[in-house]
Amino acid sequence: MRIALGLEYAGTLFAGFQYQKDRRTVQAVLEQALERVADHPLRVVPAGRTDAGVHAREQVVHFDSEARRTLRAWREGTNAGLPPDVVVLWAQEVPPDFHARRSALARCYRYRIRTAPNRPALDRDRLFWTRHPLDVEAMRKSLEGWLGEQDWSAFRSAGCQSRSSRRRVDRLTLLEQGGEVIFEIEANAFLYHMVRNFVGSLLEVGYGHQPPEWLREVQAGRSRVAAGVMAPPGGLYLWTVRYPDRYGLCQRLPSGSQKTGSARIRAPETPNCL
Repeated sequence: MRIALGLEYAGTLFAGFQYQKDRRTVQAVLEQALERVADHPLRVVPAGRTDAGVHAREQVVHFDSEARRTLRAWREGTNAGLPPDVVVLWAQEVPPDFHARRSALARCYRYRIRTAPNRPALDRDRLFWTRHPLDVEAMRKSLEGWLGEQDWSAFRSAGCQSRSSRRRVDRLTLLEQGGEVIFEIEANAFLYHMVRNFVGSLLEVGYGHQPPEWLREVQAGRSRVAAGVMAPPGGLYLWTVRYPDRYGLCQRLPSGSQKTGSARIRAPETPNCL
């Protein structure tokens, strides 16, 4: 039986999602909790491997198990064994061809930026703070023409193992909301540190250090050293993962799907969604 889970986690105290020996990772604590429910070892496969300090509003993973448990047991039993900074939002039985990573059509990341005279205390690890004002209109102008398949060589860090630097971007948005500047990018896949490197370069435009057209010049040069400094991890969230409708996953509604913009979990439509 193959089970998919939706996860929310605060990445501040994790060394990333992927298992690392002698380091605290989301995968390690999740598998430990799941194994108590399944009563056998197992491995989870994520939609994406978030880095140290990066959060997830809704990560999706799958695993295989011969243990016969209810979906409520998979969700509530696993949550009982998880630390406070990770929670299973939903559990769902999925067909054998479902794969959390390979079945994904696109992934969306969100980056939060706050401009204010004083540094935040409560959200200090959940956003990027700057006391300097940002030219949001110049930042928006620099995002024009990025949709479609592009070469993102200039925005990937050393150590990236991808054979191709081309990625298809489906959506780029920059909005002001609740005293924050929020950047969202949805693409079929991402390169190592691609979003944080791009945000760091976008901030150069926002500060007025570079004109809007500079981002395109950086891209054309395909040199990482020409781009801006990588933005810190605390402002970055894996926001959602998009799958074909035929899987009918019990995911949170996308951003802006309600008038209030708040997120909620879809009501179960079938018995295999909890």
